[in-house]
Amino acid sequence: MDTYLAVASKRDWRSYADRPVPEDVQRRILDGGRVSGSSQNVQPWQFVVVESSEAKQHVGELVYAAANIESCAFAVAIATEGGRYPLDVGRALQNMFLVAWSEGVVSCPNGIKDPEDAARVLGLEEGWLPVNIPSFGYPRRPLDPESESAGEWSAEANRKPLDDLIRRI
Repeated sequence: MDTYLAVASKRDWRSYADRPVPEDVQRRILDGGRVSGSSQNVQPWQFVVVESSEAKQHVGELVYAAANIESCAFAVAIATEGGRYPLDVGRALQNMFLVAWSEGVVSCPNGIKDPEDAARVLGLEEGWLPVNIPSFGYPRRPLDPESESAGEWSAEANRKPLDDLIRRI
């Protein structure tokens, strides 16, 4: 899939099919995060994979939309020391989302209500806090991103018009 089509067609999904994501696909998604750029190549993150039903239920209680975690195939808590480096975490998230999308896996970011409590539940080392806990899984209905052009996907996006966002100097 071409990159513009992947970006234009990708949407966040908040419900998932009851089907596991194979380990090799999970590894590619996680590796997409690992190879993300980071400030001064610090690679400030840890990835905590959440996949058992019990763990998903506990972690679901930590985010604003519990069902996103409880129904997913797996989630990944992305943690940094002190919860810092939000831009770097965002870059890792987006890489994971794009790799997932290319594998037919859908995803959604999940904000955390209380990072300190979440760190405890996730078993993070002292001083480490989760910044986001994206969820991943196969979609409930089949996907066909190539059914439309990137331009058509872009036009259908529920977003502000591009011309409203651009100012040239």
